[in-house]
Amino acid sequence: MIVLTRLDGKELVVNADHILTAEHTPDTVLLLTSGLRLMVREPVDEVVEKVVAYRRRLLGGPEVRRAVVPFPRSVPDPPPEE
Repeated sequence: MIVLTRLDGKELVVNADHILTAEHTPDTVLLLTSGLRLMVREPVDEVVEKVVAYRRRLLGGPEVRRAVVPFPRSVPDPPPEE
């Protein structure tokens, strides 16, 4: 999900996976998979940067999200006592 700004200044959250195209006319027009067209204040290159950053956060793993999760490792059994 990315945060964009409508022409009237109100913010809206858009599912980045539903954006088909971003067209630069005097305003930026987004075409969504539902057929809905949204006009936003952000230029096309900024919308693209936000979508790329969103996808990096999703696909990058825990290191990109700044929460390093240790890999679970099995502890070897101690050697048998003689």
